[in-house]
Amino acid sequence: MEFFRGVNLDWMGKAKFFVALSLALLLIGGISIYREGGLRYGIDFKGGTDVYVGFAGPPPIDQLRQGLAAQGLGDSQIQSISDNTNSGAHDVVIALERKEEGDQALDTGKQAILTALQKTLGTAASGPPDFNSISALALADVLTRKDPLGLGPAGGPRYTQLAQKLTDARDKDHGGILTSFDELKNVEGADTRVLTSLRDGFSLGTFTIRNVEIVGPRVGAQLRRQAIYATLYALAGMLVYIAFRFEWVYGAAAVVAVFHDVLITLGFFSLFHYEISLTVIAALLTLVGYSMNDTIVIFDRVRENLRLMRREPLAVIVNRSINQTLSRTILTSGLTFITVLVLFLMGGRVLRSFSFAMVVGVVVGTYSSFGIAAPIVVVWHKFRGERPPAGSGSAAEKRLAAAGRR
Repeated sequence: MEFFRGVNLDWMGKAKFFVALSLALLLIGGISIYREGGLRYGIDFKGGTDVYVGFAGPPPIDQLRQGLAAQGLGDSQIQSISDNTNSGAHDVVIALERKEEGDQALDTGKQAILTALQKTLGTAASGPPDFNSISALALADVLTRKDPLGLGPAGGPRYTQLAQKLTDARDKDHGGILTSFDELKNVEGADTRVLTSLRDGFSLGTFTIRNVEIVGPRVGAQLRRQAIYATLYALAGMLVYIAFRFEWVYGAAAVVAVFHDVLITLGFFSLFHYEISLTVIAALLTLVGYSMNDTIVIFDRVRENLRLMRREPLAVIVNRSINQTLSRTILTSGLTFITVLVLFLMGGRVLRSFSFAMVVGVVVGTYSSFGIAAPIVVVWHKFRGERPPAGSGSAAEKRLAAAGRR
């Protein structure tokens, strides 16, 4: 399939506009990172405790902040999260950075946050247990002891199944939070007797703990270093490959373009207040490979056209090469963009940072292949006052050809 035939756009003539756009994006991202005091690292890298809290309605951010400060947790950070997989869900993540090492110190941070939540939101420790936070196993034990259906000692297995259905309905149909026990009336086996027993034995809290993540600061620092090394090793390997396969200036141009893609993506992360986590590093490495692949396709077509268009200037050859690969670029990049966009919109908060990096990276990586990498090659040869030999290949290929002639 080919969308465009006979395209004749002067890409190299517009190179200065591409460079201006890139500089503007880099400047905006750099200013944002500076004003924010650096990138926002997730719990994977900075170490500490993240507690994910879900609410039935809009979360009381100010009340939470005051309650945490009253418990000596004023340095904690609260970030709202909107989960598109459940339009009724309103979540926040409470992050508490811990410099201390050891499981006990980290667990202390977790307990401090949970205690502050209970005191702030009015959950009484001595009152009825919270149905919104009870597990299926604990609920089954309560139902077996109360025996609302009058099944006797043999009712354990049935109450176990019923408890699982009730907690599944709470978590899957109502986002983990019930505001009324009547919301369970459609659950199979939950008749009036069961609902009455639940009302008498449980309360309905205003929040639920969805997840707790704990990482030691030493482990976080080590993961951060390893992530940087992994990215640099990937770039170095690609530089060596492209320099061997083509010429060193092609490899340098491709690596500069990839650095450009990563920096702009990180700038967008700062602008939209996303955290850098291990999944984001995986997305950045995926972006590196994707952008490099698109650049190699254009460079390979440039090398072919150097054999066919011996008398044409290099800028004309590069323009022709980009135009010839334009249809392929739109097909691959367009389909990839649609996929990651759907993942961003519907993948939920767990994949939100990863998919956001991919959405930005696919667009920027595609643009940099013809807007940054290709102009660098043209400008370099123009600066040197030379033109690549017709049919030129890598330095290794030239040596092999020379050896064959001997």
